[in-house]
Amino acid sequence: RINGNLGVTMATSGPGATNLITGIGSAYFDSIPILYITGQVNTYEYKFDTPVRQIGFQETDIVNIVKPITKYSYMVTKPDEIKYILQKAVYIAKSGRPGPVLVDIPMNIQRSEININNFPDYSNKIEDKIAADIDMEKKIDLVTEKINNSKRPVILAGGGVRLAKATPELVDLSNKTGIPVVTSLMGLDALPHNHASFCGMVGTYGNRFANFTIANSDLVLVIGSRLTSRQTSSKFETFARAAEKIHVDIDPSELKRLNKVNLSICCDAKVFLSFLNSKLSEYKKENISQWIAITEKYKERYPSFPQDSMEDYVDPNGFMNILSNFLQPGDIVCLDVGQNQIWAAQSLRLKENQRMLISGGMGAMGFALPAAIGAYMSSPANNVIAITGDGGIQINIQELQTIVRNKIPIKIILLNNNSLGMVRHFQEIYFEKKYCATIEGYDAPDFKGIAEAYKLDYFKIKSSADVEDVLIQAFKLQTAAIIEVALPSYTYVVPKLEMNRPIEDQSPLLNRNEFRENMLVEPL
Repeated sequence: RINGNLGVTMATSGPGATNLITGIGSAYFDSIPILYITGQVNTYEYKFDTPVRQIGFQETDIVNIVKPITKYSYMVTKPDEIKYILQKAVYIAKSGRPGPVLVDIPMNIQRSEININNFPDYSNKIEDKIAADIDMEKKIDLVTEKINNSKRPVILAGGGVRLAKATPELVDLSNKTGIPVVTSLMGLDALPHNHASFCGMVGTYGNRFANFTIANSDLVLVIGSRLTSRQTSSKFETFARAAEKIHVDIDPSELKRLNKVNLSICCDAKVFLSFLNSKLSEYKKENISQWIAITEKYKERYPSFPQDSMEDYVDPNGFMNILSNFLQPGDIVCLDVGQNQIWAAQSLRLKENQRMLISGGMGAMGFALPAAIGAYMSSPANNVIAITGDGGIQINIQELQTIVRNKIPIKIILLNNNSLGMVRHFQEIYFEKKYCATIEGYDAPDFKGIAEAYKLDYFKIKSSADVEDVLIQAFKLQTAAIIEVALPSYTYVVPKLEMNRPIEDQSPLLNRNEFRENMLVEPL
């Protein structure tokens, strides 16, 4: 995710292979190129098509288990095909829309002595299935014309912009045109948040100013985003209802899925943006000056964090805003899944060259800690921050020992509300406050004791007065540290819109005043 190159993961057979499945799914949904190599029992112990459940110890048909969530999955049965299969797998993982591949290698194949020079190479003689539109130039001309004629254009940048290494081209387009840019959750680090064109994250958990911006547009240029219901609401027809929609994506299947856009373009985001920048060389920013002024008013009217000073409790969005001041250009922020993720997505202000890593399509709790380790290994010159919750950190808490053993200086921001807050909120809305396994039947451990057990530096923020001082102390350290932020159990993500409402609905479930009142309510 950090360098855009191929990742490689190895595991043993049986439970080793099946333990990879969540990671494989996350790589598949988020378009991350990874080669997974798994061990397998000897071919003479493998059941193949026989109607028994298992012959060899830990024998598991991982190839067929992961076929729906890989681009390619294959078990090697002959030593002389290993070179060809590995080369083919690597090519498929990196080509077109990237994604994971898996090669399963039985033990007797692993033990074979071979001379790879005697075996054929995989040579790609078939043209990429994902190729640019034949009518690309005509379509680019049409897009240029529509942008020039638009009074209220918006660019929606998705995770595909970063995957295509197209952030410089997006910045160039924004500088050239001044067109407001909103992002999906996965596209949050596509444009620095202090850029004049940045207008926030859209969606059901998005910034209100972003949702109002896209709701009032007359042209939406979507680049590298799947336009899921979390971005558009479940009623797609209400999404930017007054706007023409242009959808650019490298995956033709994603373009076919949405039949309600006005123009679809199958193209790599970097190629598309390069073309478009060359066509818009004489674009006049003054044509949309009134629209830009309107979007600025949205930002002023609907900030994502409180504008006054925090009271005794810690406002999570306000905390994220303050945390932004401690992050340097080049820092890498890894988000877990849950309320902590959304507070950070809404209110962290990403600077130039900062990265934000998220488990998007899979939404896997426990992502932040191991992702932060991988990010540091890939980019040790930069600071890495893991933002997690009391539930998420317990999924992969054993990785604290990896951090200690390898002396990895990750700062772990742990927002602890002693609750699985996002699910608890759903239970409150839709299930008559039956807090099964979120408050009732759930509790968090003593994180200070855990930090001491792993010999990690530990800090705790109990009130707004602690925030600045604790962060100053923690970020001075050149070692790993856990910074626990104490929150009441009844914390909320705001705005959080109910199902089947348009994303710009001005009746969020809780406004900020109601949120503050509820923050002070202790569990029953």
